[in-house]
Amino acid sequence: MPNNVLVTGAAGFIGFHVAQRLLAGGRSVIGLDVVNDYYDPALKEARLHILRSYPGFSFERLNLVDRSAVKSQFEQHRFSRVIHLAAQAGVRYSLDHPHAYVDANLEGFINILEGCRHSGCEHLLFASSSSVYGANTKLPFSVQDNVDHPISLYAASKKANELMAHAYSHLYRIPATGLRFFTVYGPWGRPDMAISVFAKAILAGQPIKLFNGGNMRRDFTYIDDVSEAILRLLDRPPQENPDWSGKKPDPSSSAAPWKIYNIGNNNPEELMHIVSLLAKEFERPVLKEMLPMQPGDVAATYADVTDLERDIGFRPETSIEDGIARFAKWYRAYHKL
Repeated sequence: MPNNVLVTGAAGFIGFHVAQRLLAGGRSVIGLDVVNDYYDPALKEARLHILRSYPGFSFERLNLVDRSAVKSQFEQHRFSRVIHLAAQAGVRYSLDHPHAYVDANLEGFINILEGCRHSGCEHLLFASSSSVYGANTKLPFSVQDNVDHPISLYAASKKANELMAHAYSHLYRIPATGLRFFTVYGPWGRPDMAISVFAKAILAGQPIKLFNGGNMRRDFTYIDDVSEAILRLLDRPPQENPDWSGKKPDPSSSAAPWKIYNIGNNNPEELMHIVSLLAKEFERPVLKEMLPMQPGDVAATYADVTDLERDIGFRPETSIEDGIARFAKWYRAYHKL
């Protein structure tokens, strides 16, 4: 198995966990990250501090928009495996900062694709998002569904990444796997994500803002399950689908070596249940502020993981009770509560 793996967004939540798993398994990892201030850089630096304890880890503070710097990394290392997790995240942030998504998610990604093209990359795995399902209401969300109606610029940028990767797979035969993540949570999670926001409010005695009157369901997916799926897929580059037909195109595969997977728990949870679990873990009462639905948001997400289970024999299965307990234990330790 090729040993040298590029992980972009290595200081990020998913990137950190994936890099750590690779390093623990004996692989060498080159991590790239700009370490911006979208959320607390101290959390990102703390993740990097752990990764630097592994002798197989090297890190470059680099903005993927810097075309020459990205090109230099690919020329130097000739990565055969690339796990592209760097992105400007956040649905609501995209409402007020659209150019950040064009820069990081579109321009940054084309630089990664060009690097893969010219360095002989044997497998590119890249982060997409459940947000691409947009205005779809048929549940569970299937990779066979059409996803042409995004309702945020963030979602549109992720759909664009899938299309860009397909074009490069078609033109240059780069095996590419898109990963539609569903509400990833767990230790070292992003502070702007719901579970961390709720935990902070509960411990501060402040009201939790519950949009759509709290009537929301999310397919919360524990970080260890996400990392396991990525590692299992890493050495299984997609093949051309011999049954693919342009007369009745399958949106999840192609005549090119390109594939899309949902990475979700296949078990949507009521948001109010999440709140009650956090209140129990932190032994604090909960104050609630009921608000209307936010622009760009959806009432429910629910992943069909049939393709993932069929192809790698794995489906995320950590219960929300176990996942929240592990998150709460980390949260107390990290914040020295």
